[in-house]
Amino acid sequence: MRIAVSSTGPNATEPAEERLGRCNCFLVFDEAENLLEVITNDAASSAAEGAGIKSVQTLIKHKVDVVLTGRVGPKAMNAIMAGGLSVYTGVSGTVAQSLKSYLKGELQPLLAPNSAAHAGQVPRERAGR
Repeated sequence: MRIAVSSTGPNATEPAEERLGRCNCFLVFDEAENLLEVITNDAASSAAEGAGIKSVQTLIKHKVDVVLTGRVGPKAMNAIMAGGLSVYTGVSGTVAQSLKSYLKGELQPLLAPNSAAHAGQVPRERAGR
């Protein structure tokens, strides 16, 4: 099983990222907590719209089975369900800590969106536009 954690950076010691679509990268692990792959999320994190869907498409392309994150919007949730992925929410601390929490059964499965559309987007005035 391939488990992806939304992350602020490319190491397991980096903070886990609450945002699915706008995270910097995903770290992919196996069930033995071995780091298998770092997937950059550049195209989605800087997209004007559709970041969640683009992120999910990337995860599907990399054959991820489970996603650990914080917030998932309605369009991303539809893509997750259509792609057959499982998503768990409640990441906190580092990527490694979030992975351990999942493996211990401490994270909650997400069956419906828990964020409004465009909730992870940086407002234009803060983005310097």
